[in-house]
Amino acid sequence: MKLTPNKLAMLLAAGSVFVAAPAVAQTAESAKASPQAAGYQPKVSSGARKEIVALQTAVNANDTANIAALAQAAKAKAKTKDDQYLIAQLQLKAAIAAKNEAAMAEQLQTLVGLDVLPASDANSLRVSLGKIHYNAKAYDQAAAALEPVIQANPDNVDAITTLAEVRSSQGKGAEAVALVQKAIALKKAAGQKPDENWYKRAVQLSFNANSPSTPAMAREWVAAYPSATNWRDAIRIYQTTSKLDDAALIDTMRLSRATGSLKGENDYFRFANTLVVKGYAGEAKAVLDEGFASKAIDKSSQTFSQLYTLATSRSQGDRASLGASAAKAKAAASARASMTTGDAYYGYGDYQQAVDMYRNALTKSDVDKDVANLRLGMALARSGDKAGATAALNAVGGSQAEIAKLWLAYIAAGA
Repeated sequence: MKLTPNKLAMLLAAGSVFVAAPAVAQTAESAKASPQAAGYQPKVSSGARKEIVALQTAVNANDTANIAALAQAAKAKAKTKDDQYLIAQLQLKAAIAAKNEAAMAEQLQTLVGLDVLPASDANSLRVSLGKIHYNAKAYDQAAAALEPVIQANPDNVDAITTLAEVRSSQGKGAEAVALVQKAIALKKAAGQKPDENWYKRAVQLSFNANSPSTPAMAREWVAAYPSATNWRDAIRIYQTTSKLDDAALIDTMRLSRATGSLKGENDYFRFANTLVVKGYAGEAKAVLDEGFASKAIDKSSQTFSQLYTLATSRSQGDRASLGASAAKAKAAASARASMTTGDAYYGYGDYQQAVDMYRNALTKSDVDKDVANLRLGMALARSGDKAGATAALNAVGGSQAEIAKLWLAYIAAGA
């Protein structure tokens, strides 16, 4: 089944945008900081004191009928930046109470534009302003508010993740992905584990942007949060974004089986049917047996009943013949028979015998070393030899490298 953008959005639904919280709440938090605590102590001028106090009284009483007129009266009397700051702060408080984001944006812009706040406090307001503009779909204005924050403080994760959403909405997918990756890296560097939703959002943005980094982002996600569900999604993402032949599909589905992430009729049929087609009927039978036992698939279903019958008939006597096949393969000049026999042993769960055959194949001149090392690493991983598996998988290059990296993530996650 093809993983379309809509299906990806569904499976990553929890990976919502970084600006999911209402900007009202974000702005309210910014407004709570007192000017005195920030190191700025505005002093009302004598000429504007009466009007500003009247405005303050109305705002505190939520006297919405009179706030606008009192604000205009206060502005008419304002003589200094301190007066302007106090008026804008009171108007911001009123806008927050009214949940009026357009008014909030206007007052935040005024507060920042007065250039009286310490840089850290001004930047907090700019981030809130950026979020409000984002929610209003005013993406250019949002970017204009956020960019100075990141220039002044490249480690401001809140600004970075918000700008990532802005860039995505502007159609600048590659920039959005790079920003999320930077935010995740900053969290890690600070000794903190990024929230799982960050990884999901990174994968979603990367997928939507058709970025070649999508498989890497999915691996990073599943390495941090290695649940069966996440493994299934990460593997499906790789399968969808890559052109896999049947052999490569089997190598990824074997990882699905190892991680317990096979789920539903589609997974089991696709895996078992491909195994039968490629000549690994014994492994297909074992996969179907597991599906029946877990009730993931129905043995009485005509589709699975017929496939199971075919796998059973084709696997008769196969395992018993492997000893003779192995001896013959080892004596052969070509690596092909050793690889095929190793694959058969792997399918039956006889991983040590599979390891021996793959190592034998690697001694022969015509071997595809990338494929052989990949399968060797897979067999070693399944046998419990993490160090050996890691060494073999790290030796894989070419078109097999991405699959090897998935298996390395499996080992790192505690295979």
